[in-house]
Amino acid sequence: MIPVRGYDGAKVAVLGLGRSGLATARALAAGGAEALCWDDSAESRAAAEAAGLTLHDLTRANAFEGVSALVVSPGIPHLYPAPNPVIARAWEAGVPVDNDIGLFFRSLAAGEWDQFDTPPKVVAVTGSNGKSTTSALIHHILTEGGRPSQLAGNIGRGVLDIAPPGEGGVVVLELSSYQTDLARALTPDIAVLTNISPDHLDRHGGLGGYFAAKRRLFAEGGPDRAVIGVDEPEGQYLANQLAEAPGDDRLIRISVERKLAGPGWSVQARKGFLTEWRKGRQVASLDLRDIKGLPGTHNHQNACAAYAVARTLGLSPRTIEAALASFAGLPHRSQLVAEKDGVRFVNDSKATNVDSAEQALKAFANIRWIAGGLGKDGGIAALAPFLGSVRKAYLIGHSARDFALQLGDTDHELCGDIDTAVARAAEEAQPGDTVLLAPAAASFDQFPNFEKRGEAFVAAVERVVGAG
Repeated sequence: MIPVRGYDGAKVAVLGLGRSGLATARALAAGGAEALCWDDSAESRAAAEAAGLTLHDLTRANAFEGVSALVVSPGIPHLYPAPNPVIARAWEAGVPVDNDIGLFFRSLAAGEWDQFDTPPKVVAVTGSNGKSTTSALIHHILTEGGRPSQLAGNIGRGVLDIAPPGEGGVVVLELSSYQTDLARALTPDIAVLTNISPDHLDRHGGLGGYFAAKRRLFAEGGPDRAVIGVDEPEGQYLANQLAEAPGDDRLIRISVERKLAGPGWSVQARKGFLTEWRKGRQVASLDLRDIKGLPGTHNHQNACAAYAVARTLGLSPRTIEAALASFAGLPHRSQLVAEKDGVRFVNDSKATNVDSAEQALKAFANIRWIAGGLGKDGGIAALAPFLGSVRKAYLIGHSARDFALQLGDTDHELCGDIDTAVARAAEEAQPGDTVLLAPAAASFDQFPNFEKRGEAFVAAVERVVGAG
């Protein structure tokens, strides 16, 4: 646990008692603060009370008398589409609002760090797509390379729930826009932006607000090194703002779509080969084509970002290459579930929007595509240019009929649920085909989250493969 510093003897309110909220309350208490906890859910309040935490109704009048700060869980909107009433009440009372990420950065360094030969480092990864895989990949490379590493944030454990890092330790954080938007302190040693595409626009008041939330990771604390994906205009803009000169090696540009030139430091992947360039010279090259845990161009972009971070932390190209080869991938993200009679079954349940589904469709050939769920604005119309590899679509969930109208000449079938879709796709698949779950939609019509949807796909595949 990272004890929260700066609130010894103070009362600090905690709104939202999920994983991060509970960890925050415990970390505040460990730092000498009195945590006053609240959640709209009676079930969550009961669980917190059973865990020995103090409940404090933040919705009542005068709830913020004597309170020094309010710490908010990431899922609670603080500005758009409308401020949460409790947060608005804190504003009126002049109480500072923060989140666990802000508390983490203000509390991480301890006095004993002065005695470390190699002080700990924090790597923070954000972006629209690929940040979970990139974070996990960095953690994997460091672990395989013998560097102590912890994975936390939007993946793994809550940031305040990890152990204080020791000599040479590295904390790898995956940070969503919800987390970077509100944190009052953001001071990573290395900050990574994978890419930018429209997402969570209602929460941020549009694309500009969404990008601004991501940009805070780089603008607020000034990382020692920034790794920036420059395949979108926002990334190019941010990279240009951060660099003091063309050869400024505090910035590493990454790309999978263009050849990067100039005297600066860059890592790029083209046709399955990753190359590192410095001062206009190629200094390393890796073959990514046969790494099963990193299929497709989007995963090669993740590999570029992770490689750049590992090089910043002093690992050699050969060490990184060996670690990449042993990376198994993350569940629900281009996860190879099974392979039988020449047919692969791939779970990409995390492909909840059109952009991530596009990457999945580009990664495989001869696809039996399982798609659908709770569709987002525009449906799947934008995927029309990428349907050439789809042999047939098997549509599920609330938006199945809407998706069917947008498939043009692509063969399709309304299946309703995942069990039916997997069974039909497996029945019709031929050697060389890939049965791919890449929904291009949220899961909330049939499942509580994309993980449960992916687990249902895996279970259905196991039944089909076992029955065969």
